Amino acid sequence: MRLRLLALASLLGLLAACSSSAVPTPTPLPPDYLPTVVALTGQAAFATAAALTPTGLPTETPLPPVATPEVPSPTPTLAAGFTDFAQIRFLSPGPMSSVISPFNVQAIVAAGESERIQVDLLGEDGRVLQRLLQKLTRNPLGIFQRFEFTFEIRAVSESGYIRISTKDDHGRIQALNTMPVLLYSVGTAQVKPAGNFIYERIAIDGLKEKADFYAGQVSLNGRIWPYNDQPVIVELLDINGKPISTRVLNMNGIDTQPFETTLPYTVSESSVARLVFRQENPLLSVEDAELGRLVYVYSIEVTLNP
Repeated sequence: MRLRLLALASLLGLLAACSSSAVPTPTPLPPDYLPTVVALTGQAAFATAAALTPTGLPTETPLPPVATPEVPSPTPTLAAGFTDFAQIRFLSPGPMSSVISPFNVQAIVAAGESERIQVDLLGEDGRVLQRLLQKLTRNPLGIFQRFEFTFEIRAVSESGYIRISTKDDHGRIQALNTMPVLLYSVGTAQVKPAGNFIYERIAIDGLKEKADFYAGQVSLNGRIWPYNDQPVIVELLDINGKPISTRVLNMNGIDTQPFETTLPYTVSESSVARLVFRQENPLLSVEDAELGRLVYVYSIEVTLNP
C-alpha cells in the first residue's frame, strides 16, 4: 500500500513539472497594432541617426563675385567676307588680357613701303608708356615679330592699348592696329586669345591693290567691323598726304555692318592715290602729335584716271 502511494506521488510531481515547463500560448495582437509598431520603430531609427550626427558643422558661404570692367565684346561673330588677314595682326596678348610688367607682344606685321614700324604702349588717356621703332623688311604676307614692354602706372590698374603702325614710302600711314589690354601694377597676368583680331576690319567687294578708277569717282561697297561706335573716315590722299576727297561713314554700334559710298575726284592724268579707312578713339585724351587718336587704319593704293 505504501508503495502505491509513493508511485502516485511521483506521477503527480512529474505531471506538475511538465505543466510548468510548457510554453504559454501568446495573446493575439489587436488588428491595428502592427502599423503602430512600424511607425514607432521608424521614429526610433530616425531619432538614433539624428543623435549620432555631429551638430554645428560649418556651412559653405559663397565668395562675393569679383568685379570686372564692363567692356564691349571684342570678338563679335563676323559676317561672311572678313577673311583677309590684317596687315598688322596680333597673336598675343588678346583683347582685354590682363598684363603686368614686363610682358611680351607677339604679332605678324606687314611693314609699309618705308620698311619701318612703330610700336607703342599707351595708357588709358593715350600717354605713351613705351615706344619702339625698328626697321622691318617689306613682306606683304607679314613677318613674325616679338616685342617686350615694361611700364609703371600710379594706380593698381588701368586700361591700356598696344598700337602698331607702318608708313609707306611717302610717309603716309599705311596700316595701324590697336589691341586693348588691362595694365596691372601687381597681380597675375591673364592672357586671352586674339580671336577675330587677326582679320582686317574692312572688306571691300572686288577691290584689288592698284585698282583703276575712271570718270571722276571711286565707288565702294562692302562691310565694316568698327573698332568702336565712332564714325569711320574714308579718304583719298595724294602722294603728299593731302586729302583729295573725304567721306564720313556713321556707325550703328560695334557690330559688323554694310557700307556704300562714292568719293569724287578730279585729275588731268593718271595718278596714284592712297584710299584710307580710319577710326579714332575719343577716350584717348592725350593726342599723339603724328598719330592723333587713331586706333585703326586700313589703306590700299588705287589709280585715279581722268
